[in-house]
Amino acid sequence: MTAVVDVEQAGAPAPAAPPAPRRPHRRWARVVRFRWLLVMLLPGIAYFVLFRIWPMWGAQIAFKNYVPFLGIQGSEWVGWEHFADFFSNPDFPRLLGNTLILAALSLFVAFPLTIVLALLLNEVRLSVLKRTVQTLVYIPHFLSWTVVVSLTALLFAIGTGPLSSFLDGLTGTETNYLADPDWFRPLILLQTVWKSTGWGTIIFLAALASVDQEQYEAAVIDGAGRWQRTWHITLPAIRPTIIVMLILQTGEILNTGFEQIYLMSNALNRTVADVFDTYVYFTGIQQGAYSYSTAVGLSKAIVGLVLIFGTNWLAKRFNQQGIF
Repeated sequence: MTAVVDVEQAGAPAPAAPPAPRRPHRRWARVVRFRWLLVMLLPGIAYFVLFRIWPMWGAQIAFKNYVPFLGIQGSEWVGWEHFADFFSNPDFPRLLGNTLILAALSLFVAFPLTIVLALLLNEVRLSVLKRTVQTLVYIPHFLSWTVVVSLTALLFAIGTGPLSSFLDGLTGTETNYLADPDWFRPLILLQTVWKSTGWGTIIFLAALASVDQEQYEAAVIDGAGRWQRTWHITLPAIRPTIIVMLILQTGEILNTGFEQIYLMSNALNRTVADVFDTYVYFTGIQQGAYSYSTAVGLSKAIVGLVLIFGTNWLAKRFNQQGIF
């Protein structure tokens, strides 16, 4: 019996040896090999460390009664007092409403227009025309908001602006479009669309370039029209990109942008122009309420973080690709 067992064990294959641990010098060899890629990462890492991570140390003044002479550590701890004051402030509903309306216009109007423009550019077959149009729609992105607002002021100036004169001729009344509260949000939307739509098409055009062209050829053979090819092939192919960009856009829903709103606001349209970003500036910089304004900004950031996680969860719930 022992001999039979010995024969079976002799014929059995030897157990596999455990994998050898990775040697440290191989890791250093990979670092040396990709050293220039790592060097290119340094500016980005430095940016996030200096302007995103390190400032979080100062966010603790939102829970303190910050006094510059005493410093962060010497200031009195007040807990959630500033947050309670902000949410109970009579200006909070107006600020929230103005911010959400501008964010909704950007999310439901400007964002879809970016996709539509990318689809239209993708259908252009003349390469010279396509490159020319792309260049023209990209240029506004590189203009500062100061330049954009200055152009708006020239176009809608009372009596001298070409667009204001044209609109006055249609309505028969002279209107100060830059100071009229009813025109503040349309002007903000027009500026956002003109400045950002063309630049936003870059990502969608890159996604459209990866669509298999054989699917279009098969659809043409089956008799599918241009709209049917777009609906059944193009849009499903770029759906993951749309969802990722939508998640990121949702996270910025309360970040309406300080420069544009501040430059377009004045004493006459302040009722619809005040948003969280400008409110933080007025209370923190002009009035010196550093702790209170920090609490407002921190609340806005937390809401944006929750919206990102919530939208990503919904995308995964509907079997779509999220950002993590």
